[in-house]
Amino acid sequence: MSWRLPRFTSALGAGLMVATLAACSSDGGGGGNGGGGDARSLTVWLTVDARESWPDLVASTNKRFAKLYPETEIKVQYQQWTSKNQKIDAAFAGRDVPDVVEMGNSETTNYIVNGAFTPVEKKDFDHSEHWLPALADACQYEGKTYCVPYYAGARVGIYRTDLLKQVGMEKPPRTYPELLSVLDRVKAEFGTKDKNFSAFYMPGRYWYAAMAWLKDAGGEMAVQENGRWRGALSSPASIKGLTTWKKLIDDYYVGDRSKDNSDEPGVVGQGKVAMFYGNTWEANAAGDPRAGGNAALRGRFATFAFPGPSGELMPPFLGGSLLAVPAKSRNQELAREWIKLFTDRGSQRRLIKAETLPNNTVQLRDVPADGINAAAAQAAERGWVTPLAPGWGAVEKSNVLPAMLQSIATGKKSVAEATRDADREIDAVVNSN
Repeated sequence: MSWRLPRFTSALGAGLMVATLAACSSDGGGGGNGGGGDARSLTVWLTVDARESWPDLVASTNKRFAKLYPETEIKVQYQQWTSKNQKIDAAFAGRDVPDVVEMGNSETTNYIVNGAFTPVEKKDFDHSEHWLPALADACQYEGKTYCVPYYAGARVGIYRTDLLKQVGMEKPPRTYPELLSVLDRVKAEFGTKDKNFSAFYMPGRYWYAAMAWLKDAGGEMAVQENGRWRGALSSPASIKGLTTWKKLIDDYYVGDRSKDNSDEPGVVGQGKVAMFYGNTWEANAAGDPRAGGNAALRGRFATFAFPGPSGELMPPFLGGSLLAVPAKSRNQELAREWIKLFTDRGSQRRLIKAETLPNNTVQLRDVPADGINAAAAQAAERGWVTPLAPGWGAVEKSNVLPAMLQSIATGKKSVAEATRDADREIDAVVNSN
């Protein structure tokens, strides 16, 4: 599964907004397989997040670009995350390719290794020396930069404010021992009355969350040695982190350990969960029926920077989007100019207003301290991305991590046994491209 950041919170207020682009531009709607045209046109493939959550940024970028290059027509086409890569692959196999493509930061390595993107000059882009590492690293290969960070999102702690107040907590926990103490109090107050109540919601196959415990302990999913990658889930540090994760489940989660987090807002919205670890947008989604949540709980969820067992903030998976110029583009210079405008500091300010994290550490300070993304901004610098190995996409497609975690969560295997088996599966595919 590739990186995907649902933009639910921003879409709530505006519905499915359609971008009103500058007069010089044309909107390709759902985005077909058509690619770039001649030198007088520029084709940009973005995901639907841009159309639904910050169409004003697309419109303003196109307007600014049109002033610089008035004879160039801009064609913006929007792609669904689920079919985007399939369309990109089909376009790249031919000659008619888009000039700018959006990629998830866990998707780029295989494309870069296989020469799909052309290099860019990192210094030409705003705040490039301060790009978030989990985004910037996904663009680097053999000393060159092949894409430009666009935006980011990080997981945080989310809690029921009313339930914590009932156990005497006006503010969320700041340390891991304090977190466990709060969960003990919540469990004692509500769990004894309702056997289906979870002080902490953590489904067994939720690997983006579980790997945060692994990373906090100093573990890794895979490491590179002598030019080759190998699984590292069975290292002592990784086992320590996953053992701590398993104890959290055993102590505070009541529910199906063989499921993932895909219906998290709906489950939390049933009112039998005090706290969970998720995307910032889920704090609102859990109280919104359109996301499967419960309207009666609207306004009762808040976010906090989740403390890790290490004593530092829990390092979150930092999902994000990147923009790249295909090697077959006939308008590479114009493509780089458009990306430069779309990702500059002014554009990043617009993304912050749309409740999205910027692509750099400097502007993380501009994220409102009282906003829904404040906690994510605090944790973002500790963010990580999946291993930048050629075959990591194959690892995710084979569901090695969810299966391993399910076997641990259900007690089918010990942590040591499950991680050892998973490493063998990773080793079989992680170096393929």
